[in-house]
Amino acid sequence: MFAISLGDDGAELRPLEPWNAEEYYAHMERCREYVTRYVPMPDRATDVETARAFLQARADNAAAGHGGFFGIWSQGTLVGGVLFVALDAKMGTCEVGCWLEETAVGRGLITRAMRHLIDWAVDERGIHRVEWQAATPNTASIAVAKRLGMTREGVLRGSFPHRGERLDMEVWSVLAPEWREHRDTLTRR
Repeated sequence: MFAISLGDDGAELRPLEPWNAEEYYAHMERCREYVTRYVPMPDRATDVETARAFLQARADNAAAGHGGFFGIWSQGTLVGGVLFVALDAKMGTCEVGCWLEETAVGRGLITRAMRHLIDWAVDERGIHRVEWQAATPNTASIAVAKRLGMTREGVLRGSFPHRGERLDMEVWSVLAPEWREHRDTLTRR
């Protein structure tokens, strides 16, 4: 297993794997109410076994070459993560996503972690287009897309059924040449 430092504050980016199921489930319990406002992921971990099955499915997806699922640890505690929602190296496209506990908001953890994910996708896998989708009311997620130098491409109206309503989803992206130009301007915390 590897761990990537996210800066001087001791935060780390690590793979989230099936053996992390108990820790992942405890994390989902802490962030369930906050995260599920816009992201259904915590609903897929209702106990340790469903958490393990979810992490196994993500590990299988990564093993098939379709990306990865990574946790963010702060002071030894899992507080959020970043992932490839989809990755198609043949087409040169991917979609990235994230989640974060409310207690960890405002420290740049997602921006710092996503920088590593996008760098790997562009530099190692030859990805040309990195896409980010966020529910229109999810201003924190949209702010990250902006900090990452992404361009707002439009809104998929009523495209995401979530908790009994249909949310509009904003589509943001950055192309590999834009990313290479922008990434050096990102401040490291």
